[in-house]
Amino acid sequence: MKKLVLIGCVLVVVVAAIVFFGLSNLGPIIKKAVNTYGPEITQTQVQLGDAGVSLFSGEVKLKDFLLGNPKGFKSPDAMKVGSIYVNVDEKSLTGNPIVIDKIEIVAPEITYERSGRGDNFNALLRNVKQQTGGGKSGGDAQKKAETGDSGGKKLLIRSMVIKDGRVNLTANVLAGQTVTANLPYIELKDVGGKKEGVTPAKAANLILAELYKQVQSPDVTAALGKGLEELGVTVKGISVKGLDDKTKKQVEDVKSKVKGLLGN
Repeated sequence: MKKLVLIGCVLVVVVAAIVFFGLSNLGPIIKKAVNTYGPEITQTQVQLGDAGVSLFSGEVKLKDFLLGNPKGFKSPDAMKVGSIYVNVDEKSLTGNPIVIDKIEIVAPEITYERSGRGDNFNALLRNVKQQTGGGKSGGDAQKKAETGDSGGKKLLIRSMVIKDGRVNLTANVLAGQTVTANLPYIELKDVGGKKEGVTPAKAANLILAELYKQVQSPDVTAALGKGLEELGVTVKGISVKGLDDKTKKQVEDVKSKVKGLLGN
């Protein structure tokens, strides 16, 4: 009996050590993964400033996340986030998939840029789908994420929350001005299914698609449209008296582009 108790105690210590050292190394692993695989998946700048881990609660705090814009867009970034909270099921660190109980993205600052090429989020989604094989095997970034340092690890995210965000619409025709709207509260459940999980690349694709959907939601579009109307009043208020025909046409073109900026 004493031997069984002793063996049990040793096993508990071993498991505790695995969890402890797994959590203590989780921050640097996450930072390296984001900064390494992020640019390959999105084909843009992706940067994570820091990742701190609470060894006893399993909570990870990510700081200063930046998602850059695709080529052809002038804004420096598509999204900036000061703080992201990740609650990891520490018991899953030695298994596959790794279970994340909750991700909470707080106050993201989103730049939604439209141009003759379309918009930056649609371009981001095209990049991600191309790099992950469009949901099929074959994408270079997907292969690396599945067979790289992670050893084929998958993710299962129980809850994904995005709150207190803002959307800033910008376009060439606005001449440096922006129109702002609040982003609706977003919650995704069971990203990766109930048990099987998905690759980090696929998880990023699912989350980005939902974010894009909400950026184009009726509430956001209506708020941005109202802001555009206010800018349109300013444009309509420009006096065309004394302007030559070419300048008058330019003013009318601006008015038309502002009116149709959201596809109206």
